[in-house]
Amino acid sequence: MTEDGSAAMTEELPPHADVFVDEKDTSGTEVPLVGALSGLGLTTRVKAVPVRRGPEQLEWLILATLPLQAFLGGLGSKLADDAYRKLRDAVRRTPPAPTPRPVVIEDRDTGVRVLLTPDLDEAAYRQLREIDLALVRGTIRYDTVARAWRLVEDAEGTA
Repeated sequence: MTEDGSAAMTEELPPHADVFVDEKDTSGTEVPLVGALSGLGLTTRVKAVPVRRGPEQLEWLILATLPLQAFLGGLGSKLADDAYRKLRDAVRRTPPAPTPRPVVIEDRDTGVRVLLTPDLDEAAYRQLREIDLALVRGTIRYDTVARAWRLVEDAEGTA
């Protein structure tokens, strides 16, 4: 309600994703991922990130931030399956970088990062769909030997 007693009009904006790419990458690396996110109903903005040298240089090929847990959690199981399939297909169609770097999906609300590589199979995406990202703190990646998602620190033996 507004001060004059009338009902306030609220217009809910569609969820959005920000997709960050290396400013020197002009190959359209982000196009498959942007298409997949847009196809899932997300408004997508692409932003170029300046290249850095040294320890802070980009360790990812593409970084997409979106309300991942809220968005996927609000979908029915059939739609969530379709969303993961589109995400998987987009990552697989991403042109390879000279140095292998993952596509990173970051949950804007929790800060959780998920590292995705083109070689992930259907089982990896099924497992990812079952993870409650609200319970995760940090960055996760798929361990192909253990066939399970792990915190990056655990997978590297530093946690």
